[in-house]
Amino acid sequence: MITVLSGGTGTPKLLQGLKRVVDNEKLAVIVNTGEDTWIGDLYLSPDVDTVLYTLADLINEETWYGVKGDTFYTHEQLKNLGFDEVLRIGDKDRALKMHKTYYLRRGYKLSEVVDMEREALGIKVKVIPMTDDKVETKILAKVDGKVDLLKFHDFWVKRRGDVEVLDVIYENSLYAKPCKKAVEAIKNSELIIIGPSNPITSIGPILSLNGIRELLKDKKVIAVSPIVGNSAVSGPAGKLMKAKGYEVSVKGIYEFYRDIVDVLVIDNADKEIAKEIPCEVFITNTIMKTLDDKVRLAKNIIEFCGG
Repeated sequence: MITVLSGGTGTPKLLQGLKRVVDNEKLAVIVNTGEDTWIGDLYLSPDVDTVLYTLADLINEETWYGVKGDTFYTHEQLKNLGFDEVLRIGDKDRALKMHKTYYLRRGYKLSEVVDMEREALGIKVKVIPMTDDKVETKILAKVDGKVDLLKFHDFWVKRRGDVEVLDVIYENSLYAKPCKKAVEAIKNSELIIIGPSNPITSIGPILSLNGIRELLKDKKVIAVSPIVGNSAVSGPAGKLMKAKGYEVSVKGIYEFYRDIVDVLVIDNADKEIAKEIPCEVFITNTIMKTLDDKVRLAKNIIEFCGG
């Protein structure tokens, strides 16, 4: 059994490789829900949906959000009616979100709804939201000279991260419980892979839940760095790491995971500083541009860990 901790961009690329090299029924993915939000009457779980679409081979790889080849008739008509839907939601993608909304409003747990969707999409990999409770990642930032607490959707989708970040907060994580299936997946796994997602806003919310770090300390944990050189492969990871006081480098990634990580996977470009990292280091090509790249990296990680 292998469990992967995932956000919505870097790790899904690795999942495309993993699903081709390991038994899908022995693979579980615990997904960040700190970016979940409501737009109007529609519930959005962006990282969960990206993982579902990735594992179902439906993901739009140009945006790493939504369904490839989707249409946007509903979004455009809403705009014509004066509804400000900042996120451009496709019609097929909207149907999945409507499905979540319908069942959540009727008292179903998010993990139950996601499991229904996983089965409907023919996915054998277990896809598990990190919690059934509300945890919201918020960005403390300076906006137009004033300090404001932004929802992640506002920070990244509306403002494209173009603000001065002061801190990142996982609202309600002290009181939220990790999903029972997430706890079981970790306990039953021989290997935990922390994917190359943003450590602060994609993996951090998962680790902030009560008991998760303690469970991981008893497991073999391999973390794939999303940082190459002094910058993130994609997204706002660099800016957010700085705000939390971490160096934007593989050394900063190690510091963030230092109490749980056994092996850090870094890119060939960072091999000269590997000796400065006080844990086992696996040096390989971590850039995933093609499917072959993703399969190769997945194989290399599994083989390195004795799989």
